[in-house]
Amino acid sequence: MAETIRVGIIGAGWPGTAHAKGYQAAGGFKVVAVADLIPSRRKALRDELGIAREYASADELLAGEPLEAVSVCLPTHLHAPVACSALRAGRHVMCEKPPALDAAEARQMHNAAVKAGKVLMYALQRRFGPAEQAARMAIDKGYVGEAYHARAVWTRTRGIPRGTGWFTHKEKSGGGALIDIGVHMLDIAWNLLGQPRPASAFGITHSRFRSLLADDATYDVEDAAFALLRFDGGKSIELAATWAINQPPTQNGTVCRIYGTSGAIEVYTPAGPVLYRDFAADGTCRQNPLKTPRLAGHAALMRHFRDCIHGKATPSAGAAQGVTLMQMIDGIYRSSRSGKSVKL
Repeated sequence: MAETIRVGIIGAGWPGTAHAKGYQAAGGFKVVAVADLIPSRRKALRDELGIAREYASADELLAGEPLEAVSVCLPTHLHAPVACSALRAGRHVMCEKPPALDAAEARQMHNAAVKAGKVLMYALQRRFGPAEQAARMAIDKGYVGEAYHARAVWTRTRGIPRGTGWFTHKEKSGGGALIDIGVHMLDIAWNLLGQPRPASAFGITHSRFRSLLADDATYDVEDAAFALLRFDGGKSIELAATWAINQPPTQNGTVCRIYGTSGAIEVYTPAGPVLYRDFAADGTCRQNPLKTPRLAGHAALMRHFRDCIHGKATPSAGAAQGVTLMQMIDGIYRSSRSGKSVKL
């Protein structure tokens, strides 16, 4: 393989642009082509980043370019078919989140990657955020003792995605707030707990804000989801994700708290991630701001992807993790339909 990895972007919307810029910032990549159904959108990305060639479809790009890797930045229902086609064509794949519509599709993608002997990673870039990386390093150093519980929240007061309408169409999206933004928070919490094996899930979903969309819009997904997940070893996650909910304005945004046997971490504060430890009998403790790394976000994600392609690292959010993540998402939806806890 050439030292510089030639990569194509499939889907020139916001995610595709973020991927392309991440490749450039990471180094070791050259974005040589972009594919998108909308000519003006692929032209805009070409002009902005100096990409040599454009195509109208993923199939044309895969057939027309000698690439080592592609980014799949398409609506969720296209992740599995396009990623599997790229893997069969001998390309490494970086696929946008969520991994797929469900765990069955994620398994198909995993199997395709194994058969092809190629890297499949998911763009769960929040793992690579500065605060999240700092929290991971503090946990790895044992500063909280054993991390055993996480509270992960992303609540938008009013934030139902509109765009082309596929986000609110279950057949194309797989679900609503849970699979869209909840997947990020679930993945962060699960990763910070050490990726324990999931045992069970109890969840409930709500669809209360249909009136915020046009009358002719498809809206067969949830705008809020809440869940409690249990893992082997007694670890647990409480999860909340909303596109729309009536709440105090200060609660709009993200929360991630990690609780350990000898300390805790608040991942998101106005001052950055904070470690709490040396707890006294009355509950007072020492607060230590955590130092964040300089390389973060999509640039850090793509650098990790590069190292995996070159065999220098194992994918942090790879094909196997994608299957487990979708099993948890599927379990929350099943629990919500049944009203009971479900085994995972």
